[in-house]
Amino acid sequence: MLKKIQKKWLAIKLITRMDKPIGTYLLLWPTYWALWIASDGWPSLHMLLVFSLGVFIMRSAGCVINDYADRKIDGQVERTKNRPLVNGMMTATEAINLFGLLIGMALGLVLTLSWPTIYLSIVALFLAAIYPFMKRYTQLPQVVLGAAFSWGMIMAFSEAQGQIPLVAWLLFFANLCWTVAYDTMYAMVDREDDLKIGVKSTAILFAENDKRIVGFLQLMTLALLWTVGDILAFGWPYQLSLIVAAGLFSYQQLLIVNREPKACFQAFLHNHWVGLVVFVGITIEYL
Repeated sequence: MLKKIQKKWLAIKLITRMDKPIGTYLLLWPTYWALWIASDGWPSLHMLLVFSLGVFIMRSAGCVINDYADRKIDGQVERTKNRPLVNGMMTATEAINLFGLLIGMALGLVLTLSWPTIYLSIVALFLAAIYPFMKRYTQLPQVVLGAAFSWGMIMAFSEAQGQIPLVAWLLFFANLCWTVAYDTMYAMVDREDDLKIGVKSTAILFAENDKRIVGFLQLMTLALLWTVGDILAFGWPYQLSLIVAAGLFSYQQLLIVNREPKACFQAFLHNHWVGLVVFVGITIEYL
């Protein structure tokens, strides 16, 4: 009985990517950018707990529904061939039940917020649920992921200020550009496998222009974040953080220069530091 429980817990741990926190970081840092700015640097403990737990739960739910959607093709991709729904550690029904449980937990958190934010959360749920299926219908699934990863920023402003100002939308589109950039690098890892099985991605769409377009999206991210700082009259700490972020982006370009899968994956992982650096810059501005 104990071994069975341990096996199921391992399956839950793997399908929710608890062992791979990079996705949580990439969702958490932009949410914190918005939360700190919307709250003038001092988010309430309630908001901090709700949005932090919400990030972890929704990222986990997104991973579960992604693996459910890809359960028939993951076995054909080298990187994903040992996922729980492929190797039999978890059934499709168990995955759907787990997804429902996680969404229920997220709903419980959201219901402690204001009604306008609760209404906005419906969009977040919709985006998280449809993203895994978009790679079958559009070459731009990364754009849907970017919107899903950025919507919590809109909710943060709604909850903290009772409105969604221009700065909120600038942050939204900055994170959207950044997400498409780093997830394109992630998709470059699987490009050959995806071409064989017919899965769509921006890495396939951009083809030989992939590195140039990733670079352009990184520049757009910096430009939009710089505009946010200009509107808010941020000083040198924030500006320095963007300069450091630019250096990190340059390093990522060096990593993907030969489109070698392992290096592209390393470049994807490296984006955690970009999010952290920008958050540090924002935090120092309010101290």
